[in-house]
Amino acid sequence: MQTSVAAAVVIGNEVLNAQVADENGSHLIQRLRERGIALRSLCVVPDEVEAIVDAVVRARRRAQWVFTSGGIGPTHDDVTVRAVALALGRRVVRLPEMLALLEAHYPDVHTKEALRLTEAPEGTQLLRQEGSWYPVLACDGIFLLPGIPPLFRRQLETVLRTLPSRAVFQRALYLGRGEAEIAGALDRVALQMPGVGIGSYPQYAAGADHRVRVTVEGLEQGPVDAAVARLQRELPAGAVLRVE
Repeated sequence: MQTSVAAAVVIGNEVLNAQVADENGSHLIQRLRERGIALRSLCVVPDEVEAIVDAVVRARRRAQWVFTSGGIGPTHDDVTVRAVALALGRRVVRLPEMLALLEAHYPDVHTKEALRLTEAPEGTQLLRQEGSWYPVLACDGIFLLPGIPPLFRRQLETVLRTLPSRAVFQRALYLGRGEAEIAGALDRVALQMPGVGIGSYPQYAAGADHRVRVTVEGLEQGPVDAAVARLQRELPAGAVLRVE
């Protein structure tokens, strides 16, 4: 349905060993969805160069844009810059612009560890953001974002302002029948109307007023409404409790 496609790689041992709950993946899904960009895949990998390279290469095969989260700081386990460079077949270089920003922000810090903050894959562009000295690193459709949620969210907004945005129209039908009873109708409408996305979500909570919620979404209101009308005709009589 969507013409714009993204993929994401969340990086961090702390996520995989449950020391930290990932917030960035779910936030990214929501913000991309609001802008009509489909997230094709999201994977979580450790702070290991080989694992990150593999994940980024696979993500680039699926998507126009790739977002990484984590691993761009100055410590020993921050290896995302090196891994992305390897995935692109590029060198890691020190950017003069980043060096100038670092010296302006930390005039008394000249350690080799701090200088890691000035490194990026060759060909990286800097997306400056208001209120922060550290810009977004963008290289060939890959956006290297920090893992700390507040910083991730701010930098994500900087990136989103550079990407196309389209509204997503969605409606929902609440049904009183189980999925086995409605699957045939969903199959028929989905085949007849490939330009919209149709999802089916069973409800198992006690006291729920419906058994299945069917969603219909698309980038244009007309096809969405047409698909809803066709579903109402195709579904078993009395199956639709309400439409929103």
